[in-house]
Amino acid sequence: TNAIPYIKDIGFNAIWLTPIFDSEGTDRLDATGYFTRNYFAVDPHFGSSNDFKELVRVAHENNIYVFLDGVFGHHKGDVKPSPNGKRPQGGNNPVDYNNPETLEFYKEVAVYWIKEYEIDGWRLDQAYQVPINAWNSIRNEVESVCNERKTSGKTWGILGYMVGEVWKGNNEIKDLCYGNDVEALQSCFDFPLRYSIVQVLASQEDSSASNAKNQPASKINDGFNSHSVYPEYAQSNLMLGNHDLVRFGDLIQRAGFGGKENADYWKRHKAAFSLMAQFTGPITVYYNEEIGFEVEGYINNRDSGYYDDHAARSSGKISNLTADEEGLKNYLKALLTLRNTYKSLQNGVRKNIIASDYIFADLKEYNNEKVLFILNSSTSVKTAEITSTSISGTKLINLLTNEEINLSNDKFILNIEGLSGNFYLVKDGF
Repeated sequence: TNAIPYIKDIGFNAIWLTPIFDSEGTDRLDATGYFTRNYFAVDPHFGSSNDFKELVRVAHENNIYVFLDGVFGHHKGDVKPSPNGKRPQGGNNPVDYNNPETLEFYKEVAVYWIKEYEIDGWRLDQAYQVPINAWNSIRNEVESVCNERKTSGKTWGILGYMVGEVWKGNNEIKDLCYGNDVEALQSCFDFPLRYSIVQVLASQEDSSASNAKNQPASKINDGFNSHSVYPEYAQSNLMLGNHDLVRFGDLIQRAGFGGKENADYWKRHKAAFSLMAQFTGPITVYYNEEIGFEVEGYINNRDSGYYDDHAARSSGKISNLTADEEGLKNYLKALLTLRNTYKSLQNGVRKNIIASDYIFADLKEYNNEKVLFILNSSTSVKTAEITSTSISGTKLINLLTNEEINLSNDKFILNIEGLSGNFYLVKDGF
């Protein structure tokens, strides 16, 4: 609750909390909340139900949505019944959705927190554990309740955003999250593109793999193109890290690129954030990525198990920032302002212009607005040549520096600093 002003100041409009429900066990995994025993109560480790209501109230006063983490595929121990007397059936992990009482139980969970606490949506853990038909039913229930609330004049608890976590490739995400013949969830986390980004700018968790690091910038275009298998209604949510993934700062070091003492450590964060800023759809930043945070002991493979559940957990930091941390945070703040000002970045249609070893360039277009994004993934200055016809424009304005660039022999000759993302408003006419 105390961090809401800090979160708002950067430019975020939503927070996602990992599970806050009363949970079974005291070991490292159970204690994170992913094995719930009472889906209708706040875990006392986090505070009381009134504490949570206060968090939601303060967030909403600051125009920030609140999403909860819904573990609807597994639990642990003897789960307490819902207010209507329902329980999930068939054991702990996974539950049995062939028994209709399981579906009714989780539908009740999904709308209870909207009605009672006015939450705005759900992040859905291990969504592949829940059948597609069940997701369709749960989503429809949530949308129905949110629409009723909106019709009655409610301001919050009307969004009903639901994003699924399927930590797999694009075809599995399509089949297990979005659905094929049945429209299941409409938003899922974009793991394929996330892996492309870290393989270009840092390293994936298992750095021993042949494609783990030092990949060409064209790899990012491959990540974007993975969306082609998704249904039309799919709305990917791009993240750089989460609680299961090794922090980006540690992945930079895992790739052998140095730590916080190295200027490139901060530039690589900025480059990754620039890619997120031009992403069409929602984006999610894991807490303290905005200040380049790292966790001790995760630099090398298998230090503590490279997919260890606590690989990225740390105490949050919102004050006493170093100059480098403040600089990175302010850069992200500027990007989010840019993203909200130029709707082609968050809503636009993407057209790839360049996908080479070091240069990745996309044209984003929304209504009559066009923004050209160029990333240089190398550590040295590279030249990008953009033809006037490829972007249908005769002038570029750098949106971070206000520099104007005119044509030269029907081309724009752009010198792009190493490890940087650049945004240019495209104009037609002098």
